[in-house]
Amino acid sequence: MNRGTANILLIFPFLLILGACATAPLPKEARGPIFYPSPPAPPRVQYLASFSSAADLAGPQSGFAAFLLGKNTKEEYAVQKPYGVGIWDGKIYVVDAGGPGYAVFDLKSCKLKGVSGTGGGKLRKPINIAIDGDGTKYVTDTGLNQVLVFDRDDNFLRAYGAQEEFRPGGVAIWGDRLYVSDIKKHEIQVLDKGSGKLLFKFGKVGSKEEELFFPTNMVIGPDQHLYVSNTGNFRIQKFTVDGKFVRSFGEIGKSPGQFARPKGVAVDREGRIYVVDAAFENIQVFDKEGHLLLFFGGPGGNREDINLPTAMVIDYENVPLFQRFADPKFKVEYLILVASQFGASKVNVYGFGAMEGADYTIKEQPDNKKN
Repeated sequence: MNRGTANILLIFPFLLILGACATAPLPKEARGPIFYPSPPAPPRVQYLASFSSAADLAGPQSGFAAFLLGKNTKEEYAVQKPYGVGIWDGKIYVVDAGGPGYAVFDLKSCKLKGVSGTGGGKLRKPINIAIDGDGTKYVTDTGLNQVLVFDRDDNFLRAYGAQEEFRPGGVAIWGDRLYVSDIKKHEIQVLDKGSGKLLFKFGKVGSKEEELFFPTNMVIGPDQHLYVSNTGNFRIQKFTVDGKFVRSFGEIGKSPGQFARPKGVAVDREGRIYVVDAAFENIQVFDKEGHLLLFFGGPGGNREDINLPTAMVIDYENVPLFQRFADPKFKVEYLILVASQFGASKVNVYGFGAMEGADYTIKEQPDNKKN
């Protein structure tokens, strides 16, 4: 990557924030601000908080009882093997394939609950989640080979998908449409969000630019295009919402800008593309054209580290819950949540912003070292 490309990101600072509930103190484990990349580059990403169990929801918890997956226990529940992650109205939703079910970390009430579903909506091996503007949740389940729908209060509503119809991996929402990646047929199915009726599908197995091989995570970007993490072909592909191929970037390799096992994908309002790599165990950030801007994270035993990361989400709406835990001179623009299947931290929260007084014209090559 040339210095001109690296300088693009230097215009767009990053940061992470430190906090769980709105009334919570700083985490005891915090060792001071943890920023990426390394000095002398100005900070772009700052680690804030991790969510794995009720202990990560600091603050009053009178009357709180850990209850998850229909099993009442006196012991504190810990998320076991998360994959999907979402956030809505001050609640972090963590899809726990090892549960099975999804955990709900309520940042406002400082409570944790679990949802396993009942009857025809009982989750078996949930993988991913997409949350609509009204709080309706769409959860893909590879044990049931269905998409299960839950309302804002986590009541089961309905399920989409018949036997052998698809093996759903990722899920994304656009208007009245629901996009589901089929990791068995290597295609994208587009359903009517309200009824589950198949509207159309696109993609086929192969290695050509417009073809798919194990499509996993997906997101609809602010530019109204679908971004697909094509895990088996080691690249990110961009389609129109009607399934027309636009472009792709990425290739197999072990150098920055290449992929080994791309999974989670997210796009911010400026068009920067975030990609989680489960093998590299980091997050790479690209510009609209697919040029690497920065990468951060890495495996380890500290709370800020990520181990076998899977999914991620970018969120603008819940920044006020976290800004007070950021460095006093850092203004957070949006949150970055990353799920990891192993390690001390199951969901890490980062932030994007700008540090007061920092010089973002310094030309630095991207790195993933922390200070």
